[in-house]
Amino acid sequence: MSETELVLRSTRVVTPEGTRAASVVVTDGKIAAVLPHDAEPPATARIEDFGDDVLLPGLVDTHVHVNDPGRTEWEGFWTATRAAAAGGITTLVDMPLNSLPPTTTAAHLDTKREVARSKVHIDVGFWGGAIPGNVKDLRPLHDAGVFGFKCFLSPSGVDEFPQLDQEQLAAALGEIAGFDGLLIVHAEDPGHLDAAPEAHGPKYADFLASRPRASENDAIAGLISLAKLLDARVHVLHLSSSDALPLIAAAKGEGVKITVETCPHFLTLTAEEVPDGATEFKCCPPIREAANQNALWQGLADGTIDCIVSDHSPSTADLKSADFGAAWGGISSLQLGLPAIWTAARERGHTLDDVVRWMATAPAALVGLGQKGAIEPGRDADFAVLAPDETFTVDPQALEHRNKITAYAGRTLYGVVRSTWLRGRKINDGATLAEPVGRLLERPQSI
Repeated sequence: MSETELVLRSTRVVTPEGTRAASVVVTDGKIAAVLPHDAEPPATARIEDFGDDVLLPGLVDTHVHVNDPGRTEWEGFWTATRAAAAGGITTLVDMPLNSLPPTTTAAHLDTKREVARSKVHIDVGFWGGAIPGNVKDLRPLHDAGVFGFKCFLSPSGVDEFPQLDQEQLAAALGEIAGFDGLLIVHAEDPGHLDAAPEAHGPKYADFLASRPRASENDAIAGLISLAKLLDARVHVLHLSSSDALPLIAAAKGEGVKITVETCPHFLTLTAEEVPDGATEFKCCPPIREAANQNALWQGLADGTIDCIVSDHSPSTADLKSADFGAAWGGISSLQLGLPAIWTAARERGHTLDDVVRWMATAPAALVGLGQKGAIEPGRDADFAVLAPDETFTVDPQALEHRNKITAYAGRTLYGVVRSTWLRGRKINDGATLAEPVGRLLERPQSI
């Protein structure tokens, strides 16, 4: 029988039953028990007492573009996972594009895993990609342990990862449904995008007009219809248009197997405040108006939106020119998601229990990682320690991701991450990061 290694104690521990004072017992990297705060610790245990700082489960971010190998000047496993650890994230799932090669075959997955293996500071899994012509590769990728498959319905921004047309989408989703896999979808309709004014110049209003809400709404409506027809599992990535919420709620009510995410930038930034030329705010679909943001928060509150993930999509500074038409579309926020969301959530009357549900428990459930996302016996001893009432001002140069560009520069946020723990080991003490001890994860065979 293993001896207890560690007891983590706080007056505020966020558990599935609510926030309470507790002592969390850790043995062999797993949570062995959650005991009353004043419980006598086992004689063999080392005690870490966090006082009134809040003990959260480590966050799970299922939407990260690491870009490694092939575009490591944009990011990389070393820097991305350091940024994640500094932000209280203990598990991420890497997107299949922007790396070279993209994760569209089992051989390409092997390449990515080999590159990542010695560099990950946190646990990392992988999405596969569904592109034209690779239906035959989907089952081998599934069998190799990817957590599902990403596709685009409009141009992705990189030539090696083309979008699917409707016939190709049906073929891919039919194949994936055959083994009960998950298709995650960048849902913007290309017809609406082609008909919209072309993005150009420094004015954000012109860029916003080039990505109309109707492009999201119609793409999501079509995806719902196809998922219903094929009895398939689908997930809507980075929901920006609140107009789609009634469609999604109705589909869920009818039993369609659909889940939805949104992102910190859609919940904390608004179109009205984006300065001209500030392409660090550019992403696709775009940051929309304040009224749209309010509706997204309501969608989270009523359960129509399941989770919040970063869509961290960095690039080099030269690709962020002042022209919204030409600049790379992606927001770098991996290290800042927790404080950004907590700052906005607390203003709207939400609790850290809500934030944990949206940013840890629900993303873990999306990808079937039953060992992640909550503080309860049997789960991995992955934690973030948060000082929720302390503030800091975002200094891009202090961030761990490779290119020091972020739409949050200069903002004052609530929530300082004191430390981060992976399977009972402290990997971030708030000032320094440990050497990589992360593992590469595979999809549980039961999903």
